[in-house]
Amino acid sequence: MLSQSVHSLEISTRGQGLYEVTSNVIQWVRQQTMQTGLLTVFCRHTSASLLIQENADPTVRRDIKAYFDRIAPEDGPYDHNSEGPDDMPAHLKTALTQVQLSIPVVNGSLALGTWQGVYLFEHRVRPHRREIVLHLIGGHHPWHPTAI
Repeated sequence: MLSQSVHSLEISTRGQGLYEVTSNVIQWVRQQTMQTGLLTVFCRHTSASLLIQENADPTVRRDIKAYFDRIAPEDGPYDHNSEGPDDMPAHLKTALTQVQLSIPVVNGSLALGTWQGVYLFEHRVRPHRREIVLHLIGGHHPWHPTAI
């Protein structure tokens, strides 16, 4: 029988950058006691996004931020700037990334690779409070690989 659980995480950012939320997500998934399932991670904003990225070397996160700053600069020729010069670049960065992730849950754990972490990618300069919705659907029986 399938079960479902939904939860909302609130993340406070200090401005642009990647904020790792892996431990928050893992903790919540463990509390659900589901052994097998699919986790949807959804960011409820148009100026922040989600990434699964390397969590071992912080230079990866700095290089990602720098790359997006180059392809969507604040001084670009944008019509939309009602919330400041970082407004339209934030929307472009979100459009180029994603607001939803799907992560399998196998034997009660996220099926992330060794160096993978889940990140909120804040695209705005000033601090924000961001909401991430977690939706887990699955069962309480462990996964067993079968031959095809």
